[in-house]
This record gives sequence, C-alpha cells and structure tokens, in this order.
Amino acid sequence: MHTHETELRVRYGETDQMGYCYYGNYAEYYEVGRVEALRDLGLSYRSLEESGVMLPVLEFKIKYFKPALYDDLLKLKTTIAEISGARIRFVYEMYNESGQKLNEGETTLVFINKNTNKPCPPPESLVGKLKKD
Repeated sequence: MHTHETELRVRYGETDQMGYCYYGNYAEYYEVGRVEALRDLGLSYRSLEESGVMLPVLEFKIKYFKPALYDDLLKLKTTIAEISGARIRFVYEMYNESGQKLNEGETTLVFINKNTNKPCPPPESLVGKLKKD
C-alpha cells in the first residue's frame, strides 16, 4: 500500500558486550519506521491521538538474519501492508550499509477510540491517503 525508508544509526548504548545491537532495540526502531511512514503520508501519531484515536500494538514479529553493529547506518524499509477493520499491519525490512538484510518483521496495531477504549474504524484521512498511493 505505502512504503517509506528511514535511516537509523546504532548508538553505543544500544549494543551489548559483543558490540551487537541489543535485540530489544528493534521494536523501537520499527516504531520509528511506523511513525515516519505515517508522517510521509502527511499524518502524525500526535494528530491521530488529538483526533481521539490511539494505536496500541497487538502483535510484534521479527526474524533475525545478521546482527547490526555499533555505528552501523541502517536502512529500514517500512510498508503499510494492510488495513482491515480496526487493524493496520506494517511490514519491515532492515539492511546494513552493505545492503545485507539484517532482519524482517511485522507489527499489527489496532485503532482504539481514546474515550471508549474500544476498537474503531481507521480515520478516513489515513484511508484516503493510502488509496491515492
């Protein structure tokens, strides 16, 4: 539906004793990818929240192929793959500077009405922008 690329650099504090990027950091990296993919469409998490819509994560999946290392410049390709009912699915691919695929994953988030805390339809502004893509 919509794909956006983001660059991230592995900081020293994000590594373990082997100099590998700690595996738990990838959830945060994927969040950066989601936020920037939506921003690329002209939307922000802040604007969604201000309109009364929250987006908690329902599922997080990742498959690791190679570690990212301290000071690596990473390319994160984020695709909004599907919107179905109250759910939105993002797919990720992460590469190092040499173009080697480091991991791939996906997250499913749910549109939640901030006032009722119940699932709700996606905002029309998002749906409309994805149809144009």
